[in-house]
Amino acid sequence: MRKTLLSLLLTGMALVADAKVGLPALIGDNMLLQQQTEVRLWGTAAPNVQVRVTPSWSGECVTCQADDEGNWLLQVATPAAGYTPYEITFDDGEPVTVQNVLIGEVWLASGQSNMEMPLKGFAGCPVKDSAQEIIHASEESGIRFFMVPKKQSYEPETNCDGAWQVPGIDTAPGFSATAWFFAKSLSHALQVPVGIVCSAYGGSRVESWMNREVLQQYPDVDLNPDSIAAKLDYTRPLLMYNAMLKPLENYTVKGIIWYQGCSNVGRHDTYARRMADMVRLWRAEWGLGELPFYFTEIAPYSYGGNGVAAAYLREAQCKAQSLIPGSAMISTNDLAEPYEIHNIHPRRKQEVGQRLSYLALNLTYGKKQFPCFGPQYKSWTVKGNEAWISFDHLEMGICRNDGLQGFEVAGEDRVFHAADKVWVNGQTGEVVVSSQEVPVPAAVRYCFRDFQPGTLIGAGELPAVPFRTDDWE
Repeated sequence: MRKTLLSLLLTGMALVADAKVGLPALIGDNMLLQQQTEVRLWGTAAPNVQVRVTPSWSGECVTCQADDEGNWLLQVATPAAGYTPYEITFDDGEPVTVQNVLIGEVWLASGQSNMEMPLKGFAGCPVKDSAQEIIHASEESGIRFFMVPKKQSYEPETNCDGAWQVPGIDTAPGFSATAWFFAKSLSHALQVPVGIVCSAYGGSRVESWMNREVLQQYPDVDLNPDSIAAKLDYTRPLLMYNAMLKPLENYTVKGIIWYQGCSNVGRHDTYARRMADMVRLWRAEWGLGELPFYFTEIAPYSYGGNGVAAAYLREAQCKAQSLIPGSAMISTNDLAEPYEIHNIHPRRKQEVGQRLSYLALNLTYGKKQFPCFGPQYKSWTVKGNEAWISFDHLEMGICRNDGLQGFEVAGEDRVFHAADKVWVNGQTGEVVVSSQEVPVPAAVRYCFRDFQPGTLIGAGELPAVPFRTDDWE
């Protein structure tokens, strides 16, 4: 009898020990929560037990009951952004306290290697001025980073590894460089803390970041495990979504920044629609409405010779803006140095992050004083041997009138020649292009090659988006 009682007592003690609230990696010390909204907090506990959550900014206890499997989720109202650190206590009978919590703006950063690329750079691929950024990182005490470790899974996961980090010389080297410069610019402009959840996997395709239900609609995607395993690990569909995206969907964010596309070069005919499908899926799973989605045009890079495969992909990216409500794209055409023709990771990540922040500041936060679009092709006409090209987003006009490079002209023979004369009509803002080799232009292209940086610049020193007037293949 005594042994039975002792056994029951020990079992009861074990159940109490197991009942301690479990929190996902995203909910921990140093985290940053979205301001002035109902943020979601979640975790595990003993089945059907009551969980009490008390944030120090209000002192008000919010409760919920764990389900039969011990999972729970609730919402807590957050105050206005500020630099005062708070605590949150989670209690189901044994309290757990999360410390040094800031309130501000939270963004998800995702994509492939140019988003993954850390401030310290990759081997053979530096980030411009990274040492000074790392030295001064601790001055950005309002920025917080959660870097999701690279992982793959054939089944959806509910948690990931990682932890929230405060900038410093020991932590900042591993932060996404693009996301760092985005967060820094946003924080300075809004004067609030900014948190980044970065989930990026070098070489991943857009199909890597979608679920099974969406991917099953694509006839060229085989989800048989053997077929997936046979692919290069970084090009596999589904697996990054399951391991690196699905665990994040309860975390309340303000918007998304995305830098991806290189691994979809050669698949431009499906890219725009699939990226739109991906964004639709993410927005549905986050359940936060039409989350802003701002993305980066892939940089100039030679994919073999100097063809146009990457130009087709950039064209698809530009078209995707019309398929994805609440989206916008920045151009990076001017951010590759001539010697980086064979470097798929160009070093100038500061401008990339800043340009993404201009989209957010202008379109999401209403700061219209920040230009966020470079010139984008609108239409063209032929006058004699000249092509007259008009652009959208010319509020401040063309900001470089001489030395304009990157234009090519073709006649009916479809042979393109570099323009030998380019000038800007100061009254209309049209760019006038001609070549002595082409008596009557039939098509004009601007930087429509794998690697062809141009010099056409608009407001805010933002470059023109590469384009073509033809539909020739």
